[in-house]
Amino acid sequence: MADKSPDKLASKPDAAPATFETGLQQLESIVKEMESGDLPLERALELFERGTKLSEICRKQLEDAETRVEILMKRATSAPGEGKMQPQPFRTDKS
Repeated sequence: MADKSPDKLASKPDAAPATFETGLQQLESIVKEMESGDLPLERALELFERGTKLSEICRKQLEDAETRVEILMKRATSAPGEGKMQPQPFRTDKS
């Protein structure tokens, strides 16, 4: 079993998580450690750097998933007899 402790997270700042869910768990661990407020400046900076990288990786994974869904929706609309579905841009706002 892999060690997912926050100490191990910052020691490999360029290692990408295997899955979106793993990246999200790592981000949650980083946030918890940073919220403790009991960190030396250097450790806080390491965690912040790793967190921003993880955030970007997760955002990219979500964008890729969105693109895949849109492609699948387009395929469904081009299939014979399946003209009802129309691809809609993914909305990121909460309204």
